Amino acid sequence: MDKRVVLCGANAYEQKYYFNEQFAGIPESVKEELHVICVLFTEEVGGIFTIVFEEDGSVSLETNAEEDDLLYDEISSGLLVGEIRRNRQEMLESLQLYYRVFILHDRTVLDNE
Repeated sequence: MDKRVVLCGANAYEQKYYFNEQFAGIPESVKEELHVICVLFTEEVGGIFTIVFEEDGSVSLETNAEEDDLLYDEISSGLLVGEIRRNRQEMLESLQLYYRVFILHDRTVLDNE
């Protein structure tokens, strides 16, 4: 059973953005930043881009494409994921903390901060 939870994502094929309302408590400014990140990612490289919480609370950035998508740029997608991780590291760490405290109810992370 997969205990991973999708936070948000964008789909270039359907030109849609998804935000999981389970995380409505996240500040609006962060929600807007996530929206921009996801949509710009799919506009630049195509495919589907998702931000996922792993079972342990860590944040994963995932991208994939349909098999017959000749326009999907796999090299650029990997580079862009790395760029997002570097440029948005603080936000991603905050999301991880949010998930661990408010969703997993892991109070031990507060003791370590």
